Amino acid sequence: MSALSPDHQAILLTLELAAASTAIVLLLATPLAWWLAARHERQPTLASIIASIVSLPLVLPPTVLGFYLLLLLGPSGAIGRLTTSVGLGTLAFTFEGLVIASVLATLPFVLAPLQAAFAGLGEGPLEAAATLRASPLDRFLRLVLPACTPAFIGAGVLAFAHVVGEFGIVLMIGGSIPGQTRVVSVALYDHVQGFEMGEAHALAATLLGFSAVALFLLYRLGMVMPSRPASPRP
Repeated sequence: MSALSPDHQAILLTLELAAASTAIVLLLATPLAWWLAARHERQPTLASIIASIVSLPLVLPPTVLGFYLLLLLGPSGAIGRLTTSVGLGTLAFTFEGLVIASVLATLPFVLAPLQAAFAGLGEGPLEAAATLRASPLDRFLRLVLPACTPAFIGAGVLAFAHVVGEFGIVLMIGGSIPGQTRVVSVALYDHVQGFEMGEAHALAATLLGFSAVALFLLYRLGMVMPSRPASPRP
């Protein structure tokens, strides 16, 4: 990325971060959403506890989540000591650390629509498929996935857009290292801090256009997006 301008590096890094985080969060959220949808009626208390823990980023200020994650990933944290002991060093202020932070911050935004889609499918089609001797895996791949494809697409778009627009947690975990952790939202913040309003306008317009397209796609897919109270940004 050395031949690119700092802002183009930030855009490319942001797209890489969003793509990696979206893929990981979809892999993690799918089985968890399926389990929560199945346990919501059978074990409502346990399902509510798990859902509440995973959904904390919806109500926590991103800087709070970033602070505690920074402590965990740092040299004195449990994860930091573990990664250091196996020769990986600490993950704070690295691209990998940004991925971990983005996945945790984005997971509830993907979990909610997938869980709703799975719950809306109902038990009837699955029971009918079971009577035809379809295995649980066959039922999921041949019945659930096709029926819930719009929810998966919408959740993926929402996850990608959320990672692109995240600021507080990525600043706490990654800082502003050009070409390594300086994403678009942080680059915009740096430009405003430096009174570089022309560059700030260019990045802000890019984010505004991207957000408008993402919202259009979500509403076209009929997605109901989870929300959180406004939180202060640094």
